[in-house]
Amino acid sequence: MAGGLKEVRNRIASVGSTRQITQAMKVVSAAKLRRAQDAIVQMRPYAEKLQEILVNVSGSLDASENPFAAEREVNNVLLVAITSNRGLCGPFNNNVIKLANQRLKELEGAKVDVLCLGKKAGDVFRKTDNFTTLTLGDQPHEIFDNLDFAHTAAVAEVIMEAFKSGSYDRVELLYNRFVNAALQDVRCEQMLPIEQGATEEGAPAKEVDYIFEPSREEIALNIVPNTLKVQLYKALLDSNASEHGARMTAMHKATENAGDLLRDLKLSYNKARQAAITAEILEIVGGAEALEG
Repeated sequence: MAGGLKEVRNRIASVGSTRQITQAMKVVSAAKLRRAQDAIVQMRPYAEKLQEILVNVSGSLDASENPFAAEREVNNVLLVAITSNRGLCGPFNNNVIKLANQRLKELEGAKVDVLCLGKKAGDVFRKTDNFTTLTLGDQPHEIFDNLDFAHTAAVAEVIMEAFKSGSYDRVELLYNRFVNAALQDVRCEQMLPIEQGATEEGAPAKEVDYIFEPSREEIALNIVPNTLKVQLYKALLDSNASEHGARMTAMHKATENAGDLLRDLKLSYNKARQAAITAEILEIVGGAEALEG
């Protein structure tokens, strides 16, 4: 019985230490989530409005002026899978990886490459023929070490150049869109080519005669590429906020589960201890009665 009590005590100490760790990770994730949430909430209206303008304006530009709207037969596709560099965040990473595998099946017949922005996706697809790093080096996940627009723009430029040169006919972003701390919506968005505007019925939008200021060429050379960079930056900010929200939720549940397990172990320990004390008392009483007899 003493050995059993010692084993339960060791488990109580182990679960208690784990509970302290998960509680600390929850607090850290909550602090990071606040900053990440502020960043995406401030960025999203600007990015969405800019994307709306881009779709409308790109329809008025010729294919020679806006190569990023060129529609080609889809033979080569690039999937940009955005995950985290660390785990312990529930189904956050698995949702993106499952969506990427689903798209690989749906795009069967085309050559599909997967660019992994995040170690977790890289660990999965590095073992496949679909894995690519383009010209970003062997560790494109380093973008999360210093997530800002400048580093994102460098990645976006490589992707845009690969599309412009004809290496890829379509580029899709796979990421978790931040809804709230407990909910993340996994998304598949087409980054390139730029989708043209359409009416609510799905018919092509009417051609509008825009007055361009500055010139059409300057818009095509600057505004369109910058909008695509903002689109990728928004996806990274969404994924970053979703990661911290998912980890905070996962650590909160883990802390609660550890507390429940701790209560059960302490109850089991007290019961075993009381049983051991009762057995010792019975032995003493039995010995005393035997001496009296």
